[in-house]
Amino acid sequence: MPATGDTAPTFTATVGTSDHASFDLEDRIGDGPLVLAFFPGAFTPPCTNEMLALQERLDEFRDAGASVLGVSADSPFSLGAFQEEHGVEFDLVSDMNREAIRKYDLEIDIPELGLYEIANRAVFVLDEDGTVTYDWTADDPTNEPPYDELLNEVQAA
Repeated sequence: MPATGDTAPTFTATVGTSDHASFDLEDRIGDGPLVLAFFPGAFTPPCTNEMLALQERLDEFRDAGASVLGVSADSPFSLGAFQEEHGVEFDLVSDMNREAIRKYDLEIDIPELGLYEIANRAVFVLDEDGTVTYDWTADDPTNEPPYDELLNEVQAA
């Protein structure tokens, strides 16, 4: 799992919209701090809470020059529907092939919900060089990140 000071692994995926636009993390590095928020699944209560909490702080992230990305193993269709239903204004990235989830060593199973090989909840802040300046991983995927701490780290990046 990447930790503070490591070079962030890059990956390709699909943006969660109906047009299935391709996504390459390398294309996003270099434009200010980047927040990668991995989450287990759209439309679940903790994940909805997290994405809405990030949306509520989106202006503050943008004021700090940062971009926010949500990453999950959900399909592009599901993420697009989630984004539309909840008014999420940042990109949600569909990692159905689990490339990012595996590179960031976040793969978990939640068998009681029938979920396998999904992302644990985690947040990474990358600087303009692609170096991890902040990392947080949930001990329990129902836990949400410390949003004020995250915003402070983004503002300092």
